[in-house]
This record gives sequence, C-alpha cells and structure tokens, in this order.
Amino acid sequence: MSTIAFLGLGQMGTPMATRLLNAGHDVTVWNRTPQRTASLAAAGARVAPTPAAAADDVEFVITMLATPEALDDVLFGPDGLAAALSPGQMLIDMSTVGPEAFRSAAARLPSGVASVDAPVRGSVPEATDGRLHVYVGAADDDFQRALPILELFGDVHHVGAGGDGEAMKLVLNTTLAASIVALGEALALGAALGLDQTAMLDALQDSPVGTTVRAKRVNIETRHYPPSFKLSLAAKDMRLAVGAADHTGTSLKTADTVRRCSRTRPTKARPTWTSPRSSP
Repeated sequence: MSTIAFLGLGQMGTPMATRLLNAGHDVTVWNRTPQRTASLAAAGARVAPTPAAAADDVEFVITMLATPEALDDVLFGPDGLAAALSPGQMLIDMSTVGPEAFRSAAARLPSGVASVDAPVRGSVPEATDGRLHVYVGAADDDFQRALPILELFGDVHHVGAGGDGEAMKLVLNTTLAASIVALGEALALGAALGLDQTAMLDALQDSPVGTTVRAKRVNIETRHYPPSFKLSLAAKDMRLAVGAADHTGTSLKTADTVRRCSRTRPTKARPTWTSPRSSP
C-alpha cells in the first residue's frame, strides 16, 4: 500500500479520497475548510494543518482543486505544498485547470519531484463508485508509477506528455457543453410544437445526443435535479477552453456562448411548458 496525501475535499475530492482509504492506502488529507475533513478523519485518515504539512512522509500528493488560482495558492502560497516536496515524491494534479496552468506549476516544482496531470470526466456518482474517466499527461515511467493509484478512480487513459491530460479534458468539456445545450434546445422546440416529452426522449436517445439523454432522462422526467456540479465550475471550464483556443487562434463559438450564459444565474423558476395539444 502507498502513502498518499489528498488535498481538496469538495464534492468530487471527498469520495475520491474515501476510495483510497477503502483500498487500504495510508491517507493524509487537507482542505481549506477544515470541517470537510471530519468524515475522512473518522474513517482513518490523518488531517494535515497546512498543504506543506500534508507532504510529510508520503509518496504521492494528489490535488483536486476548483480553479487554476486555487492550485497556485495551494502549491506556492503561504505554507504551500511545493516548498515541502522532495525528490522522489510525485504530484498528481486531478483538477481541471488547463494545460498552461499545469505546465507552469510543474516547471516550478523542486528538482526531482515528478508531476502528472490526471483530470477526470464524470460527476459525484462516478467518483463514489470508481467509474470516472481519467485522462493522464505524463512521461511513460511516471504514468506506470501512478497507474495503480489512478485505477482506483476509474478507467485510465494515457493521452500524452505533461499537460496533455488537461488539454484533453478541455476538448471533452466542449462536447459536453454543446450536447447539454443541444438537448435543452431540442426539448424546448419540441414542447413548443406540442410534441409528447416521452416520444421526444425516445427519439433523441437514438440521436447524436443520445448519451446525454440517457444520463439526464430521469432528471428530466422527474423534474428533479440534485446538484452534482456547480454552475461556477462549468463557467470556469468554458473559460479555460475558450482561453486555450484564443491562445492558438482558434474560435469556439458554442463554448463561448455557454461561457457567457453560465455567468448569469436565473432569479426565479422558469414557467412550465404546456403542450398546445393538451391545452383546453
């Protein structure tokens, strides 16, 4: 078993760290809000008072943080993790921060500290059950060393060198945003035209957005949408994708539209559609 520090215990980080504990690893945890460490401490994890302290006597340090700014602060801010890392240790960043932020951070780590980017696709149920999709950017030797840890979270894909995991995650996020928008607009059009919702979902399930329909159908039919991903993080992901595209001279019109729309929170519930065919 390995000694692992896990920093960042949000909606995704907590079930992921729990999986490490349940697999028998020796786990140290840290979170900016200390109260979030309680359940893991009760399950047997040690709690570090600072990011730097979390690096003591561990082989691997995993970060799962919300934004590039949060990663930079945890690594290089007061009591930051980077200054406490030693040759032979490995940083595995599983946040979604974009390739440039990861590469910049990796370049500032102490000599001899390995770095791997391994952002994930999936939400809380997948994190809990170990069904995430993990996209890894790393040298071959570092990938093989990290693989037994990463496999606890789901299926693992080695997509290239350092930073390429982050790049792949941005590519995937643009398709997710587009499919969610396409499904919402298709349902709105069908409702306005008087189509039965079940018939629409059946038809859309065999369409190019079928994967999204299958994932969201129960939520749509029950009108129950338990939170599993923050709107602010969706906006951040689109900001990263659009920023990366702008850097290369590429235009992402759909991603930019989603980014701008996700910055505005609705102030009241939208009215329920009534099918014209069922109206009195």
